[in-house]
Amino acid sequence: MAKKGLEGETRAATFLEEKGMRILERNFRFSRGEVDIVAMDGKTIVFVEVKTWSAYGIDALEQALDKKKQHKIIETSKYFLSVNREYKYMAIRFDVLFISPGRITHLASAFTERV
Repeated sequence: MAKKGLEGETRAATFLEEKGMRILERNFRFSRGEVDIVAMDGKTIVFVEVKTWSAYGIDALEQALDKKKQHKIIETSKYFLSVNREYKYMAIRFDVLFISPGRITHLASAFTERV
């Protein structure tokens, strides 16, 4: 992982902890994807995608987090829940943290699984 991405994820994890969330995993991977941060927000499991950019604005999120990327995050979240069965029946949420110089924008419930 690039240094900027790692620094952004560290800032994101600190930000989430300061909001009262508990970090369960960072960079959870399996064959079909990755989730940057898995956190617990009360009784909700939150799967967080972190985007660290200095050159692009928040408008570029739509391209960076297209349906294909969302699908990979959702598939990875299902795998996480299958191997961590203690969380299986908890509510889940998909958030995005946009990290830019001097600012963190938290988009809670940024997307959902389409059925």
